[in-house]
Amino acid sequence: MIKGLSHITIWVLNQDEAYEFYTKKLGFEVRTDDKSQGFRWLTVGPKDQPRFEMVLLEAKEGFMLDKETVSKIRSLIENGKMGGGVFETDDCTSTYEELKGRGVEFKSAPNERPYGTEAVFKDNSGNWYSLVQRKK
Repeated sequence: MIKGLSHITIWVLNQDEAYEFYTKKLGFEVRTDDKSQGFRWLTVGPKDQPRFEMVLLEAKEGFMLDKETVSKIRSLIENGKMGGGVFETDDCTSTYEELKGRGVEFKSAPNERPYGTEAVFKDNSGNWYSLVQRKK
């Protein structure tokens, strides 16, 4: 029986830049940063969710990927077609202001939606996320 989701993969263009974005701008913790045998296993996650990890995976030729596949993945990443998700917050407007002040690029300011208040942003690789304050 499945007990839960522990890891998701987010494709990034550059792991060093993604490391900076997710830790410095979003305030996530680094869970694993293992560089061995030409491969880097880099995971981060929200401080309040210690059992959840986002794998920040860079498309590179070699580890199960050929040159053509890497090119296709990188093109999809650059066009914002590979990743996305929803981050919850208790106060969308204040979190929006805080993250915007840290340099996060928002595609929309907080807006009221049927499910709550939402703002949309992208990471530095082009992956998009919704920041949502659910209706009570």
